[in-house]
Amino acid sequence: MSEAPVTDNAVVGPLDIRRVMAALPHRYPMLLVDRVEEIVLNTSIRAIKAVSINEAFFQGHFPGRPIMPGVLVIEALAQAAAVLAIESFGVASSGKLVYFMGIENAKFRVPVEPGVLLVLEVDVVQMRGKVCKFAGRASVNGKLATEVGFTAMIADAPAD
Repeated sequence: MSEAPVTDNAVVGPLDIRRVMAALPHRYPMLLVDRVEEIVLNTSIRAIKAVSINEAFFQGHFPGRPIMPGVLVIEALAQAAAVLAIESFGVASSGKLVYFMGIENAKFRVPVEPGVLLVLEVDVVQMRGKVCKFAGRASVNGKLATEVGFTAMIADAPAD
């Protein structure tokens, strides 16, 4: 099990939902990445979230005008970044977790409504040890919906 990023910038993908679930501990209703189109190790990821009216949060956000909460768009970007980090560090299926450490400069441009494919693009800004800084963008039909910078850390899962 590697503790440092894989040194090359190999291209990985596409990854189906089984491979996404091998990288992330999240499950319904909190799994917000449905497919990964491409990962450039240590560099970037492009993933997809199919936004369905069946999502539990649409029942209350907002009745009569369903909009995906901005914090969940950021969570989807963070999950995509976690897949990128897990694959770059070569620790998929190891039990390692990726924890949020900070969110910076979140901007919401257009609402995310049911029935769209939310395109999640995340770039590595910096990798220092087990701490990674990312820049994320979520878009719908080519329009920027959300952009955010965030920091995360790869760590062991807490002991039971």
